[in-house]
Amino acid sequence: MTEAFPVLPEELFSFKLINMGIFSFFSKDKKQDLDKGLEKTKSSVFGKLTKAIAGKAKVDDEVLDQLEEILVTSDVGVHTTLKIIERIEARVARDKYLGTNELNAILKEEIVELLQENNSGDGTDFDLPAETKPYVIMVVGVNGVGKTTTIGKLAYNFKKAGKMVMLGAADTFRAAAVDQLKIWGQRVDVPVVAQAMGSDPASVAFDTVKSAVSQQADVVIIDTAGRLHNKINLMKELTKIKTVMQKVVADAPHEILLVLDASTGQNAIEQARQFIAATEVNALALTKLDGTAKGGVVIGISDQFKIPVKYIGIGEKMEDLQLFDRKLFVETLFD
Repeated sequence: MTEAFPVLPEELFSFKLINMGIFSFFSKDKKQDLDKGLEKTKSSVFGKLTKAIAGKAKVDDEVLDQLEEILVTSDVGVHTTLKIIERIEARVARDKYLGTNELNAILKEEIVELLQENNSGDGTDFDLPAETKPYVIMVVGVNGVGKTTTIGKLAYNFKKAGKMVMLGAADTFRAAAVDQLKIWGQRVDVPVVAQAMGSDPASVAFDTVKSAVSQQADVVIIDTAGRLHNKINLMKELTKIKTVMQKVVADAPHEILLVLDASTGQNAIEQARQFIAATEVNALALTKLDGTAKGGVVIGISDQFKIPVKYIGIGEKMEDLQLFDRKLFVETLFD
């Protein structure tokens, strides 16, 4: 039987939330938050870059070789790194003399342009297309990447932007996943539609979208199972979920968001490859950037799959899920 879980009394959660440092309405400057969240990657990349150009007046082959190594070891990926190096080489050839003091600015320009080509970092706020209601987001990704947490933080940000949000607990194979989503619903004060453990995920998705339409919700976020051991079954399941949602909203889902753990580096790229083969992913969220020096994977993954990075996770707080801003990201990384 389907049930939408009501909000529990605030006092039941206030102590836990305060101690976990999760519920904070005092948002800091976005640049400062990003600077702190990217601290490990930034110190690694910028520190190595400073060392590479120390004592050198111009960008030569040795500097470019060292830059290539820096980008690869920051998990930008070999393919994307070579593309960036080729662009800088073209600038060096065109400008004839390129000083090392200009390298940082040119590197930033080329990476921003690369991200722009893949439409990464276009968002400025948590807004939705006015003509699409409800806007349906289906969230995919393996267990442990922060998928359910990302959904909770998305719900918080959409609600903060004045949207009516509804969540669907369609990962029915793990009791922990359903329970976790219910807790996030209670924290954020949004309804969660769930069924009994082991229920048909497509049935949960159908009920969620149907309920969202009847209640005139602005956005629906559907959690899905995070298994990769059998790609054929995964594909069938995700296709079925999409098909049943389309019985209620013809063009649903409007967004298929793949959540990846940035700290896994190149493994995140392999996960992306698997999910992209299984379903039509059209947006990416990279989590746990604050805990890794592998933040360069954001650049590589966007370039390799030509899918925009839409959100990044840079900490534990609700506000630490940010809309990806390519210029701010690159400026922070190489500042």
